[in-house]
Amino acid sequence: MNLPNCIVAQSGGPTVAINASLVGVIRASIGHYGTVYGSINGILGILNQHYLNLTELAASGKDTLQRLATTPAMYLGSCRYKLKDYHEDASDYEKIFAQFKALNIKAFFYIGGNDSMDTVLKLSSYADSIGSNIQIIGIPKTIDNDLMITDHTPGFGSAAKYIASTLLEIAHDTIIYPVKSVTIIEIMGRDAGWLTAASALARNSYCSAPHLIYLPESDFNTESFVEDVRDLLTVQNNVIVAVSEGIHDSNGNYISAGENSSDTFGHSQLSGAGKALELLIRASLPVKVRSVEINILQRCAVHLSSATDLKEAFLSGEKAVSLALQGVTASMVIMKRTSDAPYTIAYDYAEIKNIANEAKSVPREWINARGNNVTYEMLTYLTPLIQGEVPIAYHNGLPNYMDVSHLSS
Repeated sequence: MNLPNCIVAQSGGPTVAINASLVGVIRASIGHYGTVYGSINGILGILNQHYLNLTELAASGKDTLQRLATTPAMYLGSCRYKLKDYHEDASDYEKIFAQFKALNIKAFFYIGGNDSMDTVLKLSSYADSIGSNIQIIGIPKTIDNDLMITDHTPGFGSAAKYIASTLLEIAHDTIIYPVKSVTIIEIMGRDAGWLTAASALARNSYCSAPHLIYLPESDFNTESFVEDVRDLLTVQNNVIVAVSEGIHDSNGNYISAGENSSDTFGHSQLSGAGKALELLIRASLPVKVRSVEINILQRCAVHLSSATDLKEAFLSGEKAVSLALQGVTASMVIMKRTSDAPYTIAYDYAEIKNIANEAKSVPREWINARGNNVTYEMLTYLTPLIQGEVPIAYHNGLPNYMDVSHLSS
């Protein structure tokens, strides 16, 4: 019997867990689809007819998929390509669905974040308009944790673990000096402060850092900030501040030292919130001050990945295939938390029209009234997501990841 084929692609920013979702798709597809094609560089791979045969890859060695699952970023490469509305220009859609027909594709899986779900929505709408029976399923991925409906997103737990570990190490670095100092840590988060909130997990019986946390969900006031820092310096030597890159004042103006620009999807490209606050403290208080921008470091840090995160990413990939085989389309895999203690989740799906082009913010009630800390509810939410360590294969002292030279050929 000739089985239909499927195709999977990845897009957006990299994470530790996205290849675990890819492995979930591959494993679950064996026996149900003839060939699993991997599209190189997201949706562009279909437009450019650039593919890998992932069925052959899976059969190439017994440890291949295990190594792939613990390789950071996108093994298939990424893109940030925005499809036009097909009512205005259907040329890309016609090329994509012509390729689906040529390759005998029955299901398309797209692993990514908000912008990728925009692509899933548009392809699903076009498929409906032409009466196509191809199942189109989104698989969530983003360290920003800002996709709607799902409890959290694969990739976030590992990034949160990296952020918390880094803040704890910075606390050890600063506390050894008996001098007054302020250290400002700028963390990714344009509109949602989930990653910055995760810095609170660094706190333990001897470490109270970060001492101040500022998220974009709460308006930032520079005078209150200086007052917060000044008050803390009267009772302790070192103040560590965690701040989202997207903090803004009550008028919506970003607190940034650099000029803003926009990417393909119209998102502001921010830089310099930490530096701006460093300069503010330097001008306001007679104290040693520095700023640190973590930037992209948490996105591919497999050495600090969460076992919970990678497991959930894998199961999300498996669930996507299960949904497609059931005939589900125009949807995204979601996770529903059923218990905090013990931590349990259930896998389900939601229609993509209720997810794409929306962003999930940190609930305001999970931020304290003054806007400089997070609440116990946030810690309860975050703690299960960073649990467990992942065994990594090493070679010559460094992680032994999959070869990705095919992305530069």
